[in-house]
Amino acid sequence: MVNPLDTLKKMLSLEQRDYAFQDKAVAGGLARYADTWNRQASGVFGDAAWVEDIALRLRAYSTLQPEARSRALQELQELLDIPPLVAVEEGAAALSSAPPSAGTVPAVASQSVLPAASPSRPAPVPPQPGRGILAPITALPGVAQKRAGYLEKMGVLTIADLLHYYPRRYEDYSHLKTIDRLVYGELVTIIATVWEAGGREVRPGLYLFRAILNDGTGTLEVTWFNNRFLEGRLKSGMQIELRGRVGEHLGRLTMSSPEWGHVGRNDLEEGRIASVYSLPEGLTQRWFRQLMQRTLTTWAGRLSEPLPEGLLRRYNLLPLGRALWGIHRPDDMAHLEAAQRRLAFEEMLCLQLGLLRQRRQWKALPGQAIHVSETLLEAFVAALPYELTGAQRRSLDEMVHDMTLSEPMNRLLQGDVGAGKTVVAALLMALTAADGFQAALMAPTEILAEQHFKSLSRLFERFPEPRPTLRLLTGSTGVAERGEIYAGLADGTLALVVGTHALIQEQVNFHNLALTIIDEQHRFGVEQRGALRQKGYNPHLLVMTATPIPRSLELTLWGHLDVSILDEMPPGRQPIETRVLTARQREAAYGFIRSQIAQGRQAFIIYPLVEESEKIEARAAVAEYERLQKEVFPDLRLGLLHGRMKSDDKDAVMVRFVRGELDILIATSVVEVGIDVPNATVMLIDGAERFGLSQMHQFRGRVGRGEYRSYCLLLSESPSEVADERLKTLEATTDGFVLAQKDLEMRGPGQFLGTQQSGMPELPLALQADVRLLHEAREAATQLLAGDPDLLEPEHRELALRVEAFWQATGDVS
Repeated sequence: MVNPLDTLKKMLSLEQRDYAFQDKAVAGGLARYADTWNRQASGVFGDAAWVEDIALRLRAYSTLQPEARSRALQELQELLDIPPLVAVEEGAAALSSAPPSAGTVPAVASQSVLPAASPSRPAPVPPQPGRGILAPITALPGVAQKRAGYLEKMGVLTIADLLHYYPRRYEDYSHLKTIDRLVYGELVTIIATVWEAGGREVRPGLYLFRAILNDGTGTLEVTWFNNRFLEGRLKSGMQIELRGRVGEHLGRLTMSSPEWGHVGRNDLEEGRIASVYSLPEGLTQRWFRQLMQRTLTTWAGRLSEPLPEGLLRRYNLLPLGRALWGIHRPDDMAHLEAAQRRLAFEEMLCLQLGLLRQRRQWKALPGQAIHVSETLLEAFVAALPYELTGAQRRSLDEMVHDMTLSEPMNRLLQGDVGAGKTVVAALLMALTAADGFQAALMAPTEILAEQHFKSLSRLFERFPEPRPTLRLLTGSTGVAERGEIYAGLADGTLALVVGTHALIQEQVNFHNLALTIIDEQHRFGVEQRGALRQKGYNPHLLVMTATPIPRSLELTLWGHLDVSILDEMPPGRQPIETRVLTARQREAAYGFIRSQIAQGRQAFIIYPLVEESEKIEARAAVAEYERLQKEVFPDLRLGLLHGRMKSDDKDAVMVRFVRGELDILIATSVVEVGIDVPNATVMLIDGAERFGLSQMHQFRGRVGRGEYRSYCLLLSESPSEVADERLKTLEATTDGFVLAQKDLEMRGPGQFLGTQQSGMPELPLALQADVRLLHEAREAATQLLAGDPDLLEPEHRELALRVEAFWQATGDVS
């Protein structure tokens, strides 16, 4: 059998001796060999941590600058000279002569560093030798194949996955409410004893389970609908925990469909904060908490600390081991908050280090400088049917400057709905073609691509001769026409193309692609965005988005790109009148829509759900479409659009609406960003309290695209105080940047970033951080890379591995 260690040593020797650190010893680079090494070496050596360490270094090697590879290769060779058994023995010897230090001990540490047994923390279970933190979850006592199957569905495959599977919420058992102190409308947790419990069929298809609870201060009636699972499980005499919103029925306080669980005796006796996890049916909170505690006891003190000691002190961060105890088994709220802060900081630091590294790599690439004639540029601008706004001119100048440089442009153009991004893209494409190069604009759907094609064609017709050639390439393009476009792109006779994913097919080859533009870039996957850039030799890149982002978060999301902002609206845009309506005004809203359609206009009606839900009291698109067509608008043409429809079916409905073949489009939030329907004048958002500010602003942007006065109606069933504030804010302003900042203030960066981070690594805790922590992570990343660009210093070794693992599944985030 071939020894993978010998094979890798030969490769590294070849890389140093024959290829001078050019990453050519293996086809595709050493990063391509990492998975093969992992598979072969794991079977021979067994030490998953040692094997994975080398694999991560192989992947990192390909990302380094040539001058940094010499040192990285030397470290790899030194690591290969220490077989796993020797590494374990050396680690144990070193630790036996040094005092334990929780959170900074290597993963191969001896058991002397484990925390002592205590009444609340059981004696640690010794880890299986040669396994490490990346061992499969079945290596843990008590995790047999059946439970491992449940954990696998949760994404928990290894011990490391388990430690980083964070709770979704916490129960503070020291602040429980008693039944006599409940207040209508509040979300509470109570502990009570079941007096009565049983279910019955109220009518065909509706099953009601009812329980009477008592906690010594009073009784409470609780009901669940269509939950037969409770039969035989919720019994008289049981003590249970309930969490839900207090309701009212016939003057008595009640709860409907609350979460419940058996009371964890230890949690009550200790009066501590209990973690609540998202678990599939088959796993209980109590079992999972016990598993987590045993794992923390064994492993929390053995984990390598990725953050340098100086960084921990400067930003007052907990060590990793203490943070993991705090996130899963916090001593108190202060411990929990400190743990969340530390782990969120680490996530954001890894994100920023990756973004800054990518920015540096892009800046180091050779690009194609485009010669821009100032005279020709002004002739194009003068030919436009309207004058550019100050923001459009400023953004255009920034991009023209970038494109004249010999390094590739990497820029984001963000502008509010209708701010005029397309005309800026048109000018850049025309300038690129005028210098003999090619440009491509990729849109996420055929409708958007066709819309861009028509807009660009109208603009180019006004430009002075010779006008650039422009074609449209989508999945619907005919075979003969497709062949012509392929040929024109390959020989350079076709300068400009607009298209969908069809542009990144293998058959598409460009003669000299120098500019790529990606519209609504968050709608594309990382691989799709990268595939278009790879069609040329380091082409200039412009990504566009119609979702305004507060300036305080720009660096967090777009730290790898330069940013241009369109914060002015072109003159002549129709103002959209926005009104908040109550549920009692629904019929009046329908009457207004009918009056607009009588004038030849069209309307959107948006719902928060696709289908009705037992858990969420909100109207759903499918049921409302049927009701509206039958009872409210039987004489009008209605269409239905939602995310569960096939892509072709969605396109067909949108095309009919754009062509005026439908009067009203009933839809969920799937309504396309950027779709231009000039004849649509009414946007009715039913259940508006369930949408965020920025999302409703995007909906509103679907109307007001033509010459007619337009309206946005926000119909709310029963808004909370916060939801009511959101709706009034939307009613008061149409400035997307003002709304984005308000959305950030009201919801926090967590929910805001959660809707934006397409193509980024997952950030489960960073989404709970405040803006200050995001900026601290950016500051730390900038300072680290200024002193150690490739994180090669010994104190940064663990951090470099953490960053590499963090970004491993993501790649290029352009």
